[in-house]
Amino acid sequence: MADPASKHTTVLLQEVVEWLRPQPGKRYMDGTLGMGGHSLAILEAALGKADLLGLDRDEIALGLAAQRLEKHKGRTHLFHLPFSEFEAALDELDWDGIDGAVLDLGVSSMQLDEADRGFSFMADGPLDMRMDSTSGLRPASELVNTMKHGELARIIREYGEDPMAGKIAAAILREREKQEITTTLQLADIVKNAYPPKMRRLARLHPATRTFQGLRIAVNRELEELDTFLSNIIGRLKPGGRVAIISFHSLEDRAVKRAFREAAKACTCPSHQMHCTCDGVPKLKVLTKKPQLPTEEEMRVNPRSRGAKLRVAEKLKPDGEQA
Repeated sequence: MADPASKHTTVLLQEVVEWLRPQPGKRYMDGTLGMGGHSLAILEAALGKADLLGLDRDEIALGLAAQRLEKHKGRTHLFHLPFSEFEAALDELDWDGIDGAVLDLGVSSMQLDEADRGFSFMADGPLDMRMDSTSGLRPASELVNTMKHGELARIIREYGEDPMAGKIAAAILREREKQEITTTLQLADIVKNAYPPKMRRLARLHPATRTFQGLRIAVNRELEELDTFLSNIIGRLKPGGRVAIISFHSLEDRAVKRAFREAAKACTCPSHQMHCTCDGVPKLKVLTKKPQLPTEEEMRVNPRSRGAKLRVAEKLKPDGEQA
């Protein structure tokens, strides 16, 4: 089997390691294990003497990552779970907390490049898009063949951020009256033809890019997963522990920014209240005032890193002071 590293180039690798500061004897979590790039770098930075929890919804990715992390087998604990359910894994391991966590919310190159996963509009395959086909979630084909115009347009507009969402949704509904939409190239062609010829000529990206993104986010409930994680991670970080999150979508980045900002506030009283009565203390310190972006060199070597944004925060002690 090919080296898993050849299938995926890890985004913002050194930056994540530098922020998490892995140390021997500490415990870390990679909530989006993928090909294990971040996990391997964390373990090596800790001289192979840290423990790592790795989660992924994709069983294929888990298997490949296990091979890549084989030399650290005694220190790695891999679970077939979405990152929103990380607490179940911590409880099973009987870990009282973790010293660092990373999420890379991007889709892996392996998933994009394998046509039968249904993520790519560049190769024909079943219109699936589920990161875990055993999850019980509905595939993209079911969404495009059953949703009403308004629901479909909302997904394409909000999650895909496509200004042509209404016309694209209308084109999908017209086509499915003739035949069921079951393949990626079938959908890509419908979306492309919904664009006016001039827009197609001037478009920097393939016209189907945003529609496929929107459907993928909806199929896998990615924003709900992230919200659940953000609600629970602070309580499971040890004081001084850090959480690093890489996002590729403005809605994800805004959710991370908002959650970090709220947790960094001392006062949680309503904004209309004149005086503070909550006696609150901040839970986090935001370490990245602005998101850290890939370098020009990284974007040149790995074009898929474009759009990545890294935000990092540190858990404070109960009195609101740094550990």
